[in-house]
Amino acid sequence: MVLTLCACIVMMGCNNLGKGTAIGAAGGALLGAIVGKMTGNTAVGTAVGTAVGAGAGALIGKHMDKVKAQAEAVQNAQVQTVTDANGLQAVQMTFNETGIKFASGSAVLNDASKVSLMQLANLLKSNMECDVAIQGYTDNAPWRNSTAAQSQQKNLNLSQQRAQSVTNYLQSLGVSASQIRSTMGYGEANPVADNSTAAGKAQNRRVEVYLYASQAMINAAEQGTLR
Repeated sequence: MVLTLCACIVMMGCNNLGKGTAIGAAGGALLGAIVGKMTGNTAVGTAVGTAVGAGAGALIGKHMDKVKAQAEAVQNAQVQTVTDANGLQAVQMTFNETGIKFASGSAVLNDASKVSLMQLANLLKSNMECDVAIQGYTDNAPWRNSTAAQSQQKNLNLSQQRAQSVTNYLQSLGVSASQIRSTMGYGEANPVADNSTAAGKAQNRRVEVYLYASQAMINAAEQGTLR
């Protein structure tokens, strides 16, 4: 069934309106999680527990098309469409070392990073109907005088601190604390590139920001008032 649904999604093309209809009709957190895994990321968001109808899914998909277009204007952000835990369209923004850069072993934001985050803050404040998840990652570089297990734990701690630094700075710029639903560090988990190369490590040292449908957005879509 999942393979059939995924095939239908592909055949309908790449616009979110079509995908929102198909996935909204499926409406399951299971499909959302599977598709999220296929994109290389764990699906974000809290499952609403009930199926989201096809019409509501289509409206959310269309709305997230607009959010994605705005996100693509944020400096140094790599933007793509992903799927949330409810099987609905969401927007992933990835900032690797060209976008949000930290000194080695540090969670302090530099001035160049703050420029991108200022633009991101404006995006979030203009899309209050979107919930936000912020995730931090590291490469697998070992720490000096540490065992492999200790290095993994230190990388996990560092990724959490860096994600929290991004959250704190966005809130200092006026982003509502209630809009940022989660701030998590994942350390060395979910690498997007080869950790055996310097270029790959740079890509893995990243912060990911997800914008996804809040309960209020889902309610508006189900009532037909989401624009």
